Amino acid sequence: MGTRRKRERQQDLWIASSDVVETPGNAFYDRLNQILDAHKFDAKVEHLCRKYYRKSQYGRPSMSPGVYFRCLLIGYFEGLDSERGIAWRTADSLSLRKFLGYGLDEATPDHSTISRTRRLYWLATHKAIFGWVVNLLSEEGLISGRTVSIDGTTLEANAAMKSIVRRDNGQSYDEYLKELAKAAGMENPTREQLARLDRKRKKKGSNQEWMSPSDPDARITKMKDGRTHLAHKAEHCG
Repeated sequence: MGTRRKRERQQDLWIASSDVVETPGNAFYDRLNQILDAHKFDAKVEHLCRKYYRKSQYGRPSMSPGVYFRCLLIGYFEGLDSERGIAWRTADSLSLRKFLGYGLDEATPDHSTISRTRRLYWLATHKAIFGWVVNLLSEEGLISGRTVSIDGTTLEANAAMKSIVRRDNGQSYDEYLKELAKAAGMENPTREQLARLDRKRKKKGSNQEWMSPSDPDARITKMKDGRTHLAHKAEHCG
């Protein structure tokens, strides 16, 4: 009988690529990549998205459009409702690394990179590309049927609720609470008092009044677990 203690050993510093255990792969993503490659998916989306990029020798390398849209496909197929979840899943899975075209010695896209790339592209560009992919997969027989189904999911934005500001004057939420506390007779309220005051308010966090300065498109949303975050509503059709 094997025991846990027998499996304990110091990890090797170097390992030959020929000794790396081969995974069985993923038939669905392998087939999907074959179809995308056959129809020059990467070249076409790069051509369509070229207007969103400008040459610069500074900053981290940009995320290629083909990798970005594959990440969104992974989020949809895997049922992931946040960019952090997509980033963690792709970093953890060997088959998804292969789907994205990343080797074992490469870091997969960070959630902030996915978020920044999403804000870069117009909504019309997302619709055009995913509409083309749906038609493509239908023609190849990977999906069938004439009924178009629309599915929506909520993706947590890479922005903190505490950073929101008023749309009319740019006032921070903390400053706004201090004004409310002063009106209630508290001259120098503590953080605990401000938090208590905020909890007692019935209507708060209106998207018509508040926004994130770092991600203006994000909306204050109640997530599935009951928590309130800045998020985006992503819709997919198939």
